[in-house]
Amino acid sequence: MPGVDGQALRAALDGALSRFGEHGIDAAMVLVVFDESAESTLVTSLTKQPWDVVVVGGGIRKTEQLLPLFEQIVNLIRRHAPQAAIAFNTSGGDSVEAAQRWL
Repeated sequence: MPGVDGQALRAALDGALSRFGEHGIDAAMVLVVFDESAESTLVTSLTKQPWDVVVVGGGIRKTEQLLPLFEQIVNLIRRHAPQAAIAFNTSGGDSVEAAQRWL
C-alpha cells in the first residue's frame, strides 16, 4: 500500500497474530499482493484446513483502490471455505475480537 512502512506493518500484523495464541485460538495469516498471485495465494490458504472464521483486514476493505481485491477475497472465501464465518476488523489490533464475534 502506498505510504505504508512494510516492516512496521509486518511487525504489527505479527503482534496481532500472536494475540490469537494468547486467547487460545489457532490462527494463521496470509498476506496478499494485489497481482496475479492473489487468487492462488488465497485459495491455498483457504483450502489448507477447515476454518471457523476468516478475518479480512481493514487495510484491504478501507483502501478504495483495493476494492476489486476485497471483492475477490470475499468471493474466494465463500467458494473455498463456505463453512467459515467472515469477520472484519477495524485494524490489526482488534482482529481477535473480530474473530471472537463468530467463534
